[in-house]
Amino acid sequence: MTDATDQTDRYRASRQVTIIGAVINLVLSALKIVFGIIGQSQALVADGIHSFSDLLSDFLVLFAAKQGAKDADSAHPYGYARIETVATVAVGGLLIVVAIGIIVAAGDRIMNPGMLLHPGMLALVIAFVSVAAKEAIYHYTVRVANRLRSNLLRANAWHHRSDSVSTLVVIVGIVGTMAGLSYLDTIGAIIVAVMIGKMGWELGWQSIRELMDAGLDQDKVAQIRGTILAVEGVRELHLLRTRRTGANAFVDVHILVDPKVSISEGHQISETVSTRLTNSIEEVGDVTVHIDPEDDQQVRASLALPLRSEVLRRLRGQWQGIDEINAIKTVTLHYLGGRLHVEIVLPLSVAGTVERATTLTERLTTAANALPDVGSVKILYQ
Repeated sequence: MTDATDQTDRYRASRQVTIIGAVINLVLSALKIVFGIIGQSQALVADGIHSFSDLLSDFLVLFAAKQGAKDADSAHPYGYARIETVATVAVGGLLIVVAIGIIVAAGDRIMNPGMLLHPGMLALVIAFVSVAAKEAIYHYTVRVANRLRSNLLRANAWHHRSDSVSTLVVIVGIVGTMAGLSYLDTIGAIIVAVMIGKMGWELGWQSIRELMDAGLDQDKVAQIRGTILAVEGVRELHLLRTRRTGANAFVDVHILVDPKVSISEGHQISETVSTRLTNSIEEVGDVTVHIDPEDDQQVRASLALPLRSEVLRRLRGQWQGIDEINAIKTVTLHYLGGRLHVEIVLPLSVAGTVERATTLTERLTTAANALPDVGSVKILYQ
């Protein structure tokens, strides 16, 4: 999982790009309104008011980035990254509202052509400056968003671009009005609004799916599957589940290993799977690996079998009268195929001669096999 240092660096980068965007939004909003009034452009004044809506988005991003950077705690063991996801839904919704607003404004201009006054060159220059500034902050924010894998910053970048393209509509409207083509800006406004609304929907829906624990895309899942199967000791895998939380993806998987490997070897295989995934796939931040000696999707009968203490009690009951059982060094139990497979280790001193060892093995095996849950018995002398 992403450590505290990474979260802090992520927050600092998000805060820096968002504060820069907020300052630019504030300055541009003031310039548009002031020079829109001076330059007799009602559209530019309206666009300046629209730019103030970007400040709401910026403050929302700052809040979410700060909260999302908090370390995991007992109340939120998976961290606070989903705050960013919720905020992305909000920003996506804001983009849709902006798109609807542009369409409504375009409709008003169609019905009332006189709404556009006769702006001069001053209003046109301010509009061009606004477009250049907003495009610059859009590209800057997108670069940071891609580096941090932040849908929230990506959504805010598109909010910057929505302001840029709405100003382009103003430019078209100003030029069109000056040339006598009063409806030219309306066509552009509708096209731009559709683009903004589409991006808002895609970002919002993607984040809603994340809140619903939707899995990663199929290509990424196939890459994860291939990485796991390439680990030595992994025979097969099943119940592979993925989900995204903020910038990180979580992976849960069951892997099938040789049923007779030691616990430590099985653990080593699972740790290798986890390390390979987090090192080779950037999005993967946390991996949970369940070790299976057999496919538990197909075989579940072992669940009814007793645990060790009860098994040993039953075995000792069967072995009454065999004094050598007091010298048993270890008993290993394998729960496979709905049966108990028992391995017993006795000291060589107990075996004595080959004949005696053979007789003792037969007695222990026959008595143990009388239990209905026992599948096989192996006696070793060391």
